[in-house]
Amino acid sequence: MSSNSDIRIPARLPLLLTYEGVLLPGSTMRISVDTARNMQLVKSRLLKGTSLKSTIIGVIPNTRDPEHDTEDLPTLHGTGTAGLAVQVVGSNWPKPHYTLLITGLCRFRVIQLLRERPFPMGEVQQLDKLEQYAASDAADCHGELGELSKRFYQAAVQLVGMLDISVPVVAKLRRLLDSLPRETLPDVLTSMIQASNKEKLEVLDAVNLEERFKKTLPLLTRQIEGLKLLQKTRKPRLDDDKRVVPVRRGGVFSGGQFSIEDDGEEEDSDDVALLEKRVRTGNMPETALRVCLKELKRLKKMPQSMPEYALTRNYLELMVELPWSKSTTDCLDIRAARALLDSDHYAMEKLKRRVLEYLAVRQLRSALKGPILCFVGPPGVGKTSVGRSIARTLGREFHRIALGGVCDQSDIRGHRRTYVGSMPGRIINGLKAVGVNNPVFLLDEVDKLSKSLQGDPAAALLEVLDPEQNHSFTDHYLNVPFDLSQVLFIATANTTATIPPALLDRMEVLQVPGYTQEEKVEIAHRHLIPHQLEQHGLTPQQVQIPQDTTLDIISRYTREAGVRSLERKYGAICRAVAVKVAEGHKAAKPGASTEGEQSPGTEAGVPDQEKKSGALGDLALPPEMPIVIDRQALKDILGPPVFEMEVSERLTLPGVAIGLAWTPLGGEIMFVEASRMEGDGQLTLTGQLGDVMKESAHLAISWLRSNAKTYQLTNMAGGADPLEGTDVHLHFPAGAVTKDGPSAGVTIVTCLASLFSGRLVRSDVAMTGEITLRGLVLPVGGIKDKVLAAHRAGISRIILPKRNEKDLEEIPAHVRTQLEFVAASSLDEVLNAAFDGGFCGSQPSHVPPALVSKL
Repeated sequence: MSSNSDIRIPARLPLLLTYEGVLLPGSTMRISVDTARNMQLVKSRLLKGTSLKSTIIGVIPNTRDPEHDTEDLPTLHGTGTAGLAVQVVGSNWPKPHYTLLITGLCRFRVIQLLRERPFPMGEVQQLDKLEQYAASDAADCHGELGELSKRFYQAAVQLVGMLDISVPVVAKLRRLLDSLPRETLPDVLTSMIQASNKEKLEVLDAVNLEERFKKTLPLLTRQIEGLKLLQKTRKPRLDDDKRVVPVRRGGVFSGGQFSIEDDGEEEDSDDVALLEKRVRTGNMPETALRVCLKELKRLKKMPQSMPEYALTRNYLELMVELPWSKSTTDCLDIRAARALLDSDHYAMEKLKRRVLEYLAVRQLRSALKGPILCFVGPPGVGKTSVGRSIARTLGREFHRIALGGVCDQSDIRGHRRTYVGSMPGRIINGLKAVGVNNPVFLLDEVDKLSKSLQGDPAAALLEVLDPEQNHSFTDHYLNVPFDLSQVLFIATANTTATIPPALLDRMEVLQVPGYTQEEKVEIAHRHLIPHQLEQHGLTPQQVQIPQDTTLDIISRYTREAGVRSLERKYGAICRAVAVKVAEGHKAAKPGASTEGEQSPGTEAGVPDQEKKSGALGDLALPPEMPIVIDRQALKDILGPPVFEMEVSERLTLPGVAIGLAWTPLGGEIMFVEASRMEGDGQLTLTGQLGDVMKESAHLAISWLRSNAKTYQLTNMAGGADPLEGTDVHLHFPAGAVTKDGPSAGVTIVTCLASLFSGRLVRSDVAMTGEITLRGLVLPVGGIKDKVLAAHRAGISRIILPKRNEKDLEEIPAHVRTQLEFVAASSLDEVLNAAFDGGFCGSQPSHVPPALVSKL
């Protein structure tokens, strides 16, 4: 700051009228200029002048409304402050104006106004000079002035001592106390503390130094008392060595005021101190701790008004909330685990065995990495619920992440903190939610991920699901490694076809096939029916569903691999019964017999009026409980059966065969129909077929034409070529459903052989297998699902490739005993098994001669 002893202001000064604030010598103030006179002063003197004197202007406070600036010049205040224009900034928004940064130099008195237009110009007299102060101080150093100066300095030191010296504003104020002459301190401190414009005008008018000390000392004392009262009302601080800093961060010379207001910084300082304590006691790895301490250091130096302040604070809060070293203790009691899994889920032996194996190995080696399991199976078989049961068995926290439809890799890896609205990925958010580093994570529907312009989330999962890499998983938001090796990841999928091979290679795939009818009955009576009764407020004393009814629901109303639709049917039954119970009808209804009586749905003992009743509860019957749901009641509630046993009916003509297909919903039976008519040998395929099935149809035609003489196949005119003068139409019913795959080859051959020979295929036979042009039968997949579908449909003989015999071990023993399996290695064996008494003219197909080694 320049010393006033060197300042000699010009005798004539342009006058700038200020309407807000009072500029005092030694302080800096920003002044907005938008009136005509002040704008002309800036343009004529400050923007065009080049010498130092041209940038010195007189600043005179004026309380008159600036809107009336076009009128006569108001009466000027007698005392003003000569100021040096340090900076001039112009702007056109919202209207043309200038902003001046002016430093006060000394007081002056206006002797005479020389002109008013285009801006005021006056003849002035400089008032305060340091030589006068020094002489006055030397003459009266032990008098009243010296005592006032000493008291003022002590009060100023006390004020600074109550503030945090680490704040730059306070540190600068401390340096002013030590470096500036005491005579200049009243003006400087008055411009910094809270004071009204009227009080500042009184200080400006106090030309006499002793009077100035008397005016400013009460203001300083009032500010100190206010700070003391503020500190008493504040809550106790964590760190006693840190003082409250109620100072606006705008700075001592920004706006010319030093505000001692409560703006919440004490609480923020306490929060930052608490945050630092949590960081240091969070048991973070060294890498994460080093990053957090660096961010804390930046946070302390950062003003709250900066947008990055909140981002950095949110980042640090996330870091301290993550479970870097917090984990749960596994429950390693294998017997209790087996009992819990058996009580929660019926069947699923392979999944239960894998969990028990993990527990056994964990007992022997505590530092075992969490496995990456992938349950693959049709919907409704319990993949998600068994994952929740695994978490209960291990005594771990459970978190489910739904991946269906996710198309942004940032959902997995998070966003970088340079983006607005950035946040961590779902993995890190899940760990924050569960609060431990060894939970069970269920990645649901991992086969439903999709790519987009935002990246491939399946590729982002590669590091998460790799046991050799996930010990140092790096989220983009955290940007520090996090150990995921203790997390037990369980992924679920309906099919592995849409999972990228690289991702599939990192997981241990466990197939979850569909349930047999017997397993569905057990699941229904152990879990589904009690659950639905509880959900609908019913008890077993009010409604009973026999096993025969459950079998009817399974075979006639639901055709699925899981039990989801089956549970919905039970919900419909419970709702129908709940209506009658709520209405007060405590009796069974037509079609619903009471326990111990014959069902009205039977033939004997049923009045005609009851037989005609189609609504449950139309007639009053004896009020005994419980209501027993039989077949007639089932029809009243669920309507007519959706599925019928139609296999025998549809095999009444030549040219029809039954194949077995696999779908994501489980196995299904599939009819293949063929017909021929006169034509020029064209093959027509219908039924929404894919390229693979079209190729299988062409293979079947070619093989039959090449073996027509062997099997005595003729065309419509009796010729040797089955296609000569004949068109063949091959159709797969349910044409709205897309079909593709190689396993329909043997079915197409059998269907066409039946068509060309005029013989019926056995109605209890279903088949699957891929064919070659030489007549070989190659293995296919999904054998268990296909066999269970055939069993549900009432098929008794199944033809399958010989190399698929090993897959029959997965089929339950009671199902195998009810079915007859024919393992075929060639199409001759297929045809012999598909027709009663074998296929006429069947001979072993041509086998190429064995090659003799010449070595």
